[in-house]
Amino acid sequence: MSWFKSHPQLSSLILGALCVFGFAPFYVFILPIISLTGLFYLWERANTPKQAAKLGLIFGLGYFIAGIYWIYISLHDVGGMPFWMAGIATFCLCAFLALFPAIVGYFAKRSHQLLIVTAILWVLSEWVRNWIFTGFPWLTVAYSQVPFSPLASYAPLLGTFGVSLAVTATASLLVSIAQQKNRRFSICGLLAIWIIGGLMSLLQWTTPIGNPLKVALLQGNTPQELKWDEATTIQTINQYLGMVKQADADLIILPETALPVVIDLSKNDLMQSRFIAPFARIASQDHKAILLGTITQKNDAYFNSMVGINQDAATGQLYHKSHLVPFGEFIPLKGVFGWVYRDWLNMPMSDLSRGDSKQVPMLLAGQKIAVNICYEDVFGEEVISQLPEATILVNASNDAWYGRSAAANQHLQFSQMRALETGRMVLRSTNTGATAIISKEGDVLATVPQFSTIILKGLAQGYAGKTPFIRYGNWPIISLLFITLILLWGRKKK
Repeated sequence: MSWFKSHPQLSSLILGALCVFGFAPFYVFILPIISLTGLFYLWERANTPKQAAKLGLIFGLGYFIAGIYWIYISLHDVGGMPFWMAGIATFCLCAFLALFPAIVGYFAKRSHQLLIVTAILWVLSEWVRNWIFTGFPWLTVAYSQVPFSPLASYAPLLGTFGVSLAVTATASLLVSIAQQKNRRFSICGLLAIWIIGGLMSLLQWTTPIGNPLKVALLQGNTPQELKWDEATTIQTINQYLGMVKQADADLIILPETALPVVIDLSKNDLMQSRFIAPFARIASQDHKAILLGTITQKNDAYFNSMVGINQDAATGQLYHKSHLVPFGEFIPLKGVFGWVYRDWLNMPMSDLSRGDSKQVPMLLAGQKIAVNICYEDVFGEEVISQLPEATILVNASNDAWYGRSAAANQHLQFSQMRALETGRMVLRSTNTGATAIISKEGDVLATVPQFSTIILKGLAQGYAGKTPFIRYGNWPIISLLFITLILLWGRKKK
């Protein structure tokens, strides 16, 4: 402890890196609580707001460099960017994200109610990170609690940020106990948070609807460097056709852009397209519903799409990705950053159009399927736009961009949170992993090895009903936090 106190900056860096082990694939959910407790304690001991901000910045650098190092892989190993430029770009992103804990530390230290305000400001900083510059909520501390921690049970009630508040409140109360401040109150508060969380896991917010479906999730394992190579296009399509024929299921799901082609919707009927028609024939002949990813075009607009084909194969259903990845699927400020793509990056389909923010679930195999594509399932309040009508959630992804890193498993954990928030099963079909069937409680019921060509088979049950999060979204918890801050500020003034 004496070393910890005498080396606050190095301690902050270590605490930040340690926090990452709470997330998948490690799932040691207690570590982020320990890390934040240590950081809050250092902030409590800091002499000035400026010193607290510095400690927060260092913590953030350790946290994000250890947690999203795989950005470098996508830029250099896959995107072809020079190593020095990819390293600088990755570090700059981590440094920007580290500003959030720095700002929290600064303003928390300026408050007379440091521990209470710290817990609130940390969650509000994550909320801002969820939408600023289109949003990057990766490594929100709530995800580290899914699915094993009792605190995860706050998700259907208050969503991701409610779970984050339970984590930060726990850390603040632990610091209070260690410093002998209001010890009895702090112990009671700590027990209440965890006991209520445990009891909430007994609540059933949704009920089964219809019969369980036999599902097959296809993992094609197409290397990213070959995915858009025209010489391998037909081979890729034929591989998926063979897997679809082999799969004995009511609903078969292919990954994001499984078909590496562009389907022109303005010229051809979707079901008559030469790329879709073979899948439609299988759906009709074998009475299977199929959901597959591809690129669609309408006039001059290109979309990252999922095509739904029902058993009768009469008409196709479409979902267009709405929340695109900046610098991956669209180029912000083309006049400023366009040269990066032209001269330094090899990223096909990096100038896509957005789909509508309000899209309806697909009716497939007797269930209403809410589709989201890859990065979209990081945004819980966007996923619920198709609920409560939808009975099953589907995430189609391609995390091959990030190699054999922790990214795919971290992404899987975010899907587990979506299951908890909505009381729905989540089916994840991915190109290289992590393909999985997730229960409505957020547990991974079945998965397959990453970087293998394989079919994951299992059962999926549809559910109906509304969790409080489906009904109200993030606004109850965010409003509560702002109101609390205002009351604390008014108390301070008084």
